Amino acid sequence: MALSSMTWGYARIIAGTLLGGTLGFYVMHRVEVSYKMKMEEALRQYEKDMKKREEAENLGQFGEDSV
Repeated sequence: MALSSMTWGYARIIAGTLLGGTLGFYVMHRVEVSYKMKMEEALRQYEKDMKKREEAENLGQFGEDSV
């Protein structure tokens, strides 16, 4: 009887470890993908702002050169 309960205990520990590891991996994967998408969007917005700023500076320089 004691051997059976020990075996069942080990099985529960192994199953819990595997399921917990799988769940942890999945959650961290989702967090990483979400963070990556957010950072890519922030980079796109930054590049767009820099392009607008550069175009505004170029237009300002052309206006000063013609005067």
